[in-house]
Amino acid sequence: MICLAGRGKILRMAKRPAGEPAAGQAGAGQAGAGQDGAGQDGAGLVGAAVTPRGGLVVVYSALMLAILLAALDQTIVSTALPTIVGDLGGLNHLSWVVTAYILATTVSTPLWGKLGDQYGRKRLFQAAIVIFLIGSALCGLSQSMVELIAFRALQGLGGGGLIVLAQAIVGDVVPPRERGRYQGVFGAVFGVASVAGPLLGGFFVDNLGWRWVFYINLPVGAVALAVIAYALPATANRSPHRIDYLGTLLLAGSATSVVLLTSWGGTTYAWGSPVTYGLGVAAVALAVGWWWSARRAAEPVLPLRLFRNPVFSVSSAVGFTAGFAMFGALSFLPIFLQVVRGVSPTISGVYLLPMVLGLLLTSVASGQIISRWGRYKIFPIIGMALLTLSLFLLSRLGGRTPSPEMDLYFFLLGAGLGLVLQVLVIAVQNSADYADLGAATSGVTFFRTIGGSFGVAIFGSVFSNRLAGQLASALHGATLPAGVHPSAAEGNPAILDKLPAVLRAGILHAYTVSIDTVFLAAVPVAAVGFVLTWFLREVPLRATAGAADLGEGIGAGPAERTSVEEVERALCRLADADLRRRGYERLATAAGLDLPGGSCWVLTRLAKQGPVAGPELARQADVTVEYGRPYVDKLVAAGMVTRSGGVLTLTGAGQAAADRLFAARREALCRFLQGWNPEEHADLAAMLTDLSRALLGEDADRELIRR
Repeated sequence: MICLAGRGKILRMAKRPAGEPAAGQAGAGQAGAGQDGAGQDGAGLVGAAVTPRGGLVVVYSALMLAILLAALDQTIVSTALPTIVGDLGGLNHLSWVVTAYILATTVSTPLWGKLGDQYGRKRLFQAAIVIFLIGSALCGLSQSMVELIAFRALQGLGGGGLIVLAQAIVGDVVPPRERGRYQGVFGAVFGVASVAGPLLGGFFVDNLGWRWVFYINLPVGAVALAVIAYALPATANRSPHRIDYLGTLLLAGSATSVVLLTSWGGTTYAWGSPVTYGLGVAAVALAVGWWWSARRAAEPVLPLRLFRNPVFSVSSAVGFTAGFAMFGALSFLPIFLQVVRGVSPTISGVYLLPMVLGLLLTSVASGQIISRWGRYKIFPIIGMALLTLSLFLLSRLGGRTPSPEMDLYFFLLGAGLGLVLQVLVIAVQNSADYADLGAATSGVTFFRTIGGSFGVAIFGSVFSNRLAGQLASALHGATLPAGVHPSAAEGNPAILDKLPAVLRAGILHAYTVSIDTVFLAAVPVAAVGFVLTWFLREVPLRATAGAADLGEGIGAGPAERTSVEEVERALCRLADADLRRRGYERLATAAGLDLPGGSCWVLTRLAKQGPVAGPELARQADVTVEYGRPYVDKLVAAGMVTRSGGVLTLTGAGQAAADRLFAARREALCRFLQGWNPEEHADLAAMLTDLSRALLGEDADRELIRR
């Protein structure tokens, strides 16, 4: 087998003095990854987990709160937008309230990840929380749309740090045996946020005012900050990086120029104005500068070689169109519901639930089916077809459209997105070379979120242009109530309540036509994405690609992991499921040992932590001494363990048996890595060695002993 080269290494590692801390032992003082040279590129994840003060649950709860805040702020503002415009005015700038946050989150994520690796995650995470909370407070205090947009960008800057650092910190505090499950919960948090965001936004607007959409972050974030400061220990692991500051600035500048061009063109500035031309020239010049920079940077923010992979190129283009539709719809459907349908902000959030339900159902289902079936190409084809169809159907919405029909349109939109977003991540992870795995995963999510930024900006430009013309026709020659200026209806939808019925009907028609035009304009973009899906090459599915993270397929925060971190995350999830299927018994058979699972757990536990008293070992296993004695007696009878004064100690034969179990675990992990060629990558081989030891004899396996 390709992994046999690592067998000698795992055997040598296992032959430590009995009392020496070992990689993977919870609470151990040193990380095995550092000992074995796997610390480069963040491979130090595969090592001892630091012990949080107050326990893992305390710090993990704070991490989930931080992730929830950042994820909620992608969607919570959507149902508040009409009210915000009613208070601050500036309907033509509405899209930037969403775009500024997404864009700032996207471009800052790579920097947060690498700075955390280099300087330590605790202080960087605390800084991200503080920036996010300052941005939230200032958003709530905003007195103009320009202020709100600027502060949303600041909030997004902190949000990028919350997303990427919280996920990285899990690797510092959770033992490898349990990381797959803990990291998987973050995907569920993004799912909850996608459901709860529009509902909470509507609730706060109806009951407390739109400013509480941002103020609510302050007490929750303060709790997370206090818990992190108290409970999370600083870690000594550091991974040096040559951070591509120039490439990040150039790429962010180019993207921002294009978004400004599409947002301002034809509204704030004429298409032929010097500002519009200047933005176009700046976008091209900055893009060329980024290309030049990426060719020379040691660690470019987006390596150019990725685009030589046709699966990555096609997936990025399709993801761009899907993000375009997703965030555009989330931004403008609440306006349709609240202005045209006349529902409250809270109820508009309820109306969006079919869309979110469709997104979650198909995301989860497609991932499960792909991991069992081994094929993925058909899902984005169906998904983009549904997305194109649903956008066309949404362009036919009107004030009298029956609610069940509207719910069906929303569900189809979400179902199409769910079949695309998650599967594109799987396709890219499955086709990328190992050296590019981390960059490819973050790259495809980057293009999805950039597509969201473009979509919201372009949707906003189309909406503003169309609405201005429609309102001019509706109000032409009309006599308005005293104090109401004709332009007020464009900047303040709430003014509708003050208008006579005839004028109100004309303005509602103007909004309906304008929003329908937005979705109709998105149809050709989605259609291009549908055509591109047919060019997506299907590669035989690797086992690690079948363990994709739901959080990478939902939300606006790009993934930011190194290649070894991506593989380690997938292996932890696969190995956890494997061990729960009588894994210890199968390992014993593979190692040539006639031992029950409980005896194997004792062997590996003693090999990692050294001599221990029998009652203490029973406490660690969460069983009674009487329950555990037969497993130990079998080892004593076989000469693998000695019992002296109640203390259990491995013999040479016992150490050799534990070595064989660790080696069998490594071989089993290697089978999950078919196609990755770990013998060609030192960091991957070292991670396998560390992980094979870290996954056995852990607290997470106590329930297996009690079966």
